[in-house]
Amino acid sequence: MASPTERITRDVSGKSLTGAVFLCVAKAFDTVWIDGLLYKLTFLNFPTYVVHTISSYLRGREFEASFQTTKSSRRVMRAGVGQGGVNCHVLISLYVNETPQPSTTSS
Repeated sequence: MASPTERITRDVSGKSLTGAVFLCVAKAFDTVWIDGLLYKLTFLNFPTYVVHTISSYLRGREFEASFQTTKSSRRVMRAGVGQGGVNCHVLISLYVNETPQPSTTSS
């Protein structure tokens, strides 16, 4: 089975039409609802100590903007997981993916 890269290369070389979809999720990192993420982790039966650790990592973060020699006042971040964090990609994935529900029908 050919990899996606191999298929694209083959299609381009053979002058076939090739489609692509690119998604930019940079803004998604900034808009994660922290309470919703923590609820989802609890719902998925993550250990309490993990949920508390992630909560302490996400809550109480502050930011300030600066331009040349001027700085804004510090503000508390009310949402987001921070793009530079080690676990941010896992957290955003857990947040955006739907939680599977048990089937209520029998096969």
